[in-house]
Amino acid sequence: MRTSSDPEVQEYGRFDSLLRLVRSPIGAVAALLADAHGRLLGFDGLTHEAAQSFATLLCLNAASAPLRSREGDLHPLGTAVLRAADGATLGWLCVLDHQPRTLDSAAQSVLGDAAGIAQELLCRTDEGCLALAIAGSGTGVWDRHVPSGEIHYSSGWKALLGYADHEIGNRIDDAYVRVHPDDLAYVQATISAHFEGRTPAYEVEHRLRHKAGHYIWVCSRGKVVERDDAGRPLRMIGTTTDVTTLRGVSEQLRQNVELLTDLTDEIPGMVFQFRNLPDGTGTFPYVSAGVADIFGMTAEQISGNSAVLHEVVQADDLPALLASLEISAATLRPWRHEFRVQLRGRGTLWRLGNAQPKRLDDGSVIWHGLITDVTERKRIEAELQVLATTDFLTQLPNRRHFMQLIEAEMGRVQRSTTHGAAILMCDLDHFKAINDRWGHGVGDEALRHFAIILGRAIRRIDFAGRMGGEEFAVVLGDADVASAVIFARRLQQQLADQPLLLGCEQIPLSISIGIATLQVDDVSAEAALSRSDSALYRAKQNGRNRIECH
Repeated sequence: MRTSSDPEVQEYGRFDSLLRLVRSPIGAVAALLADAHGRLLGFDGLTHEAAQSFATLLCLNAASAPLRSREGDLHPLGTAVLRAADGATLGWLCVLDHQPRTLDSAAQSVLGDAAGIAQELLCRTDEGCLALAIAGSGTGVWDRHVPSGEIHYSSGWKALLGYADHEIGNRIDDAYVRVHPDDLAYVQATISAHFEGRTPAYEVEHRLRHKAGHYIWVCSRGKVVERDDAGRPLRMIGTTTDVTTLRGVSEQLRQNVELLTDLTDEIPGMVFQFRNLPDGTGTFPYVSAGVADIFGMTAEQISGNSAVLHEVVQADDLPALLASLEISAATLRPWRHEFRVQLRGRGTLWRLGNAQPKRLDDGSVIWHGLITDVTERKRIEAELQVLATTDFLTQLPNRRHFMQLIEAEMGRVQRSTTHGAAILMCDLDHFKAINDRWGHGVGDEALRHFAIILGRAIRRIDFAGRMGGEEFAVVLGDADVASAVIFARRLQQQLADQPLLLGCEQIPLSISIGIATLQVDDVSAEAALSRSDSALYRAKQNGRNRIECH
């Protein structure tokens, strides 16, 4: 029998999916495809030697007798002739079994449909068109400064459109020129909706003009990560992914669903048919070759019982995955779910499943869909999240993220009768003098130096952030004013013991600190922040390098 280790697999693998699919509903043990000259184009369920022998018999019109092979006698159950538009014979598609029998009308229909697909494929003169339909996609990152109209692209983004780094400017007006005229209004309206806060994120599929002159389809996702006091957008970060291939493949499937059998093994990801039986068991009647990449298994390993996938799906994600399928089965709504898998030697990877359910007459539900690898997209999203919440200079949470953290801490304080928290506002003393004497580069080093000391001083239940300029804030969980004062003194001492070094010169640093506590009756975290800020002001007014409590 033919296996994946046979050298002929690579040569004849183009029609494997088609031959596997035609065998199953007919119940044949073997199938083969040969051209009009008796050359073997594909085979499944028998050895290469036996397949070639029968292909020769087909060419000689002598394929009615059983074929003697090492697997025993093989009887032809049905043979479909493949013809060109002018009626010329292109070849034959034949199914065989160990016992002779007559195909019923349903089996004959399956054989005819498969022959039609094979015939269309053989008639194609430009086989490269299928390769274009399954070309790989890429992703690029962009960073837009809204008020100035500047937008900066990663090298990967520029490469999507065929440009080198120096060939694309950084003006948003130039970016809109590349958008297809039919898509421009939609793109701008979607961006405006997000700028105005009517949508949580920006996501749109549209066309962009390639350097070569043609248009490609892309999916752009982004989010405003900075706004001014009036809520106007300042900075927006996002990604652009080339989805031309996926859209092309989707359109091809809509136009001619039968071509799925030839395309699926080449599409990145795993195309599948999953059936949930009334008794609760699940099977995969069909999976594409992508199952090896997506789940690290073979089609044979998962076809009989889907429960084997439980071994590779991350344990934390398995309940939600099963629940999402149950909901889809009960409501017959499209299934879409992201989950993680653990593959030996490859670590943790992210998968995205999309499928359409259909209820069958026996009460079972069958899904047709695609599972793709979205690990890289999740990595980029995580990086964007860090960029949106982290101060670039000090690597501490920025003001926006710090305020989210302190609001959450305020909620814990208000829900608990025993849980308290203290907030400290810290200001680096005489920071302007440092900039004036040694320059802004040294000033930045001073900020980083203090941020490192501060990060080492806090506990895992505490958090700190840069509020702007030389001002920092710290929240100490389960702390009162007395323990906060002890922490503040220790922080001042550590900063005094570890001066900033500029070559051989030491630059002494000190901080003024204002302390307050989060109160149960605070209407917001801003109230506590204001109290600690007032205490900080007194510390600076009273000579700096001091600690004042509200």
